[in-house]
Amino acid sequence: MRQVERALISLTDKSGCADFAGALVAMGIEILSTGGTARILRDSGIAVTDVADFTKFPEMLDGRVKTLHPLVHGGILHQRDNAEHRHQCQAHGIRPIDIVAVNLYAFAKTVAVPGCTLADAIENIDIGGPTLLRAAAKNFQDVTVIVDPADYLQVLTELRAHGNTTLATRFRLARKVFALTSAYDTAIAQWLQTVDTATDPYFAGTDDHA
Repeated sequence: MRQVERALISLTDKSGCADFAGALVAMGIEILSTGGTARILRDSGIAVTDVADFTKFPEMLDGRVKTLHPLVHGGILHQRDNAEHRHQCQAHGIRPIDIVAVNLYAFAKTVAVPGCTLADAIENIDIGGPTLLRAAAKNFQDVTVIVDPADYLQVLTELRAHGNTTLATRFRLARKVFALTSAYDTAIAQWLQTVDTATDPYFAGTDDHA
């Protein structure tokens, strides 16, 4: 069983993340992170590599672009048993990312606040998070993806026992991802249906013509 080398942790729900990351570091696993998650981990004394340092490309556009980079997604999506994938990764300096622990911007919580504007809602539509999760879930053959802190314990137990999680566990976790992203996109689509472009202030003063 291939040993886990690297984990990317970027969380909205940060409960238990320091203990989880600390346990990974104790097993020799490198931690990549972003923003507030990286700060919390550092404040807990955990060594963290910023994704921007990993990719050599800065976060930009007010945080809209953080993890959307070939060094991140190549690290997640390449098939470890595929010789051509390994060759391409070596040629482009792509290193494996074996664990992805991500949860999403709280869109439903945001739009549940009375008076939530379309502008507020739009800024809470997560792009990088679902992309990371779907990439990791698609490649569950090689990557462990975590969306629920309740799964930290099982992942750590298997890592300590085997150096990696089992394929059955990775598949179970991948199914949770696709259930989550499906519900997330449905919530966005349903809320956007409630916006009246004729009266919503977001569209006031535009020169667009239907």
